[in-house]
Amino acid sequence: METYEILRDLAIIVISAKAVGLLARKLKAPMVVGEIIAGLIIGPCLLNIVQPTDFISKMAEIGVILIMFSAGLETNLQELKKSGFAAFMIACIGVLVPLVGGSLLYMGIYGFASFGTDEFFKGVFIGSIMTATSVGITVEVLKEMGYLKSRVGQTILSAAIIDDIIGIIVLTFVLGFKDPNSNTLLVTGKVVLFLLLSVIVGYILYRVFKFYDERHSHTRRIPIIAVGLCFAMAYIAEKYFGIADITGAYIAGIILCNTRDAEYIDRRVSINGYMFFAPMFFVGIGLKTDFSGIDSSMIVFSIGFVIVAMISKVIGCGLISRCFHYDWLDSLKIGVGMMTRGEVALIITNKGLGLGIIDPSYFTAVILLIIVSSIVTPLLLKMLFSRSGDKEKT
Repeated sequence: METYEILRDLAIIVISAKAVGLLARKLKAPMVVGEIIAGLIIGPCLLNIVQPTDFISKMAEIGVILIMFSAGLETNLQELKKSGFAAFMIACIGVLVPLVGGSLLYMGIYGFASFGTDEFFKGVFIGSIMTATSVGITVEVLKEMGYLKSRVGQTILSAAIIDDIIGIIVLTFVLGFKDPNSNTLLVTGKVVLFLLLSVIVGYILYRVFKFYDERHSHTRRIPIIAVGLCFAMAYIAEKYFGIADITGAYIAGIILCNTRDAEYIDRRVSINGYMFFAPMFFVGIGLKTDFSGIDSSMIVFSIGFVIVAMISKVIGCGLISRCFHYDWLDSLKIGVGMMTRGEVALIITNKGLGLGIIDPSYFTAVILLIIVSSIVTPLLLKMLFSRSGDKEKT
């Protein structure tokens, strides 16, 4: 692909994202909804003037990494500690219910199979695709509305991060039945080791950065070093521990969230994210959508897949939230906040395609889930939080 073609695509993506995003805001909807719709308009789904490319995918990945780093910087550790066990249990049930629901959906449509057969594991794999929550969209919506630092916002954020880790472990177990090279104990051990090292090394890095920051406060080198740490943590998490890079980026933000210049770093990072990288991520979701190859059977399955995936998160996460003294409205907010699916669902689907567990046609259902959940979740969150007024904002 020629350089001038890349520049043309970038111009179309940035301008259309902001134009439709501002229109969405005028209509009282979050900007991210407009940016996703912009991707649908300019992509293969409608006008087909911009094609999804590897370059756009890589830029989108940087976008979601910066979003998660910013979320980490804005994390309230005191609220995180308060909601830690609750978030863990919400994540566990939020994985279990979609896993069972997705498996039953597949077997209900295509027939129940005996344990150990290919069809049985195919159904379980469909359920595993539903387990992961994409926190990037929810985070951006909560930031836009000013509720990210609230108790509910921090619970959603914490549960979504834990959700992805549990989802990776579940995926490892499922793939272990199909891939002889997949070592369940090894991967689980890597996850635990990464979390332990994050606490130990993170504290050391925090002390070093805090010492340096106190002597060079509000200098341009501070956000540069911080972003370098973000990318390093993202790389190490995925390369050496098999954990999603966004988890590493979020932990990097948490490491720095109590430093003097955390807010200053966040402002600098948000400028780049708002102008370029975040639109690449949200528009990229729309660009990957193409409904031309869908037949009637896949339409039925896709509709059921989307409904089960979204409702199972609301039921699983919402009901368990009630056990931790959240009222019904806050429990519903948590359930809805966990509905979005994104990059991790795509990663899991690609794993299944690579090992021959599922057919390429199922990718359409996953894309449809990402699109619908990415649009519906912000709208529902905005409506639910508007009923609370401004009392939760911090």
